Amino acid sequence: MNRQYDLQDRPLVSDAEEAALKDALLERFVRYAKIWTTSNPDSAETPSSSGQWDLARLLQAELTEIGIESELTNHCYLVARIPSNLPPGTPIPETIGFLAHLDTSYEVSGKDVCPCVVNNYDGRPIVLRGGVTIEPGEAALGRTIVHADGTTLLGADDKAGIAAIVSTAAFLVAHDEIKHGPVELLFTPDEETGRGLPEFPREKVTSTACFTLDGGAGGELEIECFNAYGVDVTFQGRSIHPGEARGVMVNAALMAANFATMLPRTESPEATDGYYGFYCLMESSGSQENARQRLIVRDFSRSGIARRIAALESFARAVEAAFPGGKVTVDAKPTYYNMKEAIETRPEIQARLEKAAKNAGVDYCFKPIRGGTDGARLAELGIPTPNIFTGGRNFHSRSEWLLLDDLLAACRLAIELTRAGLH
Repeated sequence: MNRQYDLQDRPLVSDAEEAALKDALLERFVRYAKIWTTSNPDSAETPSSSGQWDLARLLQAELTEIGIESELTNHCYLVARIPSNLPPGTPIPETIGFLAHLDTSYEVSGKDVCPCVVNNYDGRPIVLRGGVTIEPGEAALGRTIVHADGTTLLGADDKAGIAAIVSTAAFLVAHDEIKHGPVELLFTPDEETGRGLPEFPREKVTSTACFTLDGGAGGELEIECFNAYGVDVTFQGRSIHPGEARGVMVNAALMAANFATMLPRTESPEATDGYYGFYCLMESSGSQENARQRLIVRDFSRSGIARRIAALESFARAVEAAFPGGKVTVDAKPTYYNMKEAIETRPEIQARLEKAAKNAGVDYCFKPIRGGTDGARLAELGIPTPNIFTGGRNFHSRSEWLLLDDLLAACRLAIELTRAGLH
């Protein structure tokens, strides 16, 4: 196994320390996963659900016990700092941050999560409650995996990232011989709602570079993501008794159905991958008089996202033409932009990430995020923020699972990142 080494050519994380770190990661992840932190996209509050307070307060107490000071804001943003432990007189490097989000997706239940730990996975499909099946494959053979019981998601997105950050922090505090610059820990609410850090305490954050731990399979590093818009489409019709409807009724529900059929099937999430963007209908409801649809629109380029918004407007005009007297309104708002734009202005951050991955013995690759992280919003605020894997698979589903060895590798990488510029 590739190991981390310090300037004295001793392992940065010994075998015994790594085994203890692995146990701590598993214990923390299972404990965090049981806390109900599902966010609510229909709430205007930050946080959008009370369970996120429960996890934030638990984390604050845990950090205090470790010996790390933190501050929990009125909107459930938890900010903690580990000061540099470099010798007096040594130039202090820039502060780097690590970020993970408290909430889990609202698309699948996150209440009463029952994490199941499988040691020495034997390679066979695992059948869960309700007929849900997961097939971790050869990559997980003989290793430890964690999954839920089939009735909920697991919450590796992003309880795994939280477990990695807290475990990294505890390791640094316990090993003063590992010299590092100042480190900031950030835990944020409501990433899954796509609202983009609405109450983020920018004035409290000193990091000049940050790293989200909110990714998938081991070794995957991400420096680019979608440009994202949320789109509300409203349909105004005219209701009247069906027996007297000829030439008068304008059926808003039917207008909405026609609009949905105009979304290109070849540009849907299920038909695209790689760098191809999409339109995705998330919700549709209404009656003869009024109907509403909520969509998300994604593209890696600004010109591509503009083209897609313009296409939605043209679909709206076509529906109005097909339903005289009806009205369609398209309200498109940006959620986040491609973080690559900010990261490209600081190429040394990507270089630091690659160097740390090599030092940590991580076989890495770069891939685009077909989604986004809070790092995209941080990048807009002037803090370039690449994303690091955590080992989760099948996010936002009842078949979600986590490979513990990948989470351990993410933790090793985070430890190395705190000192990557020092040698």
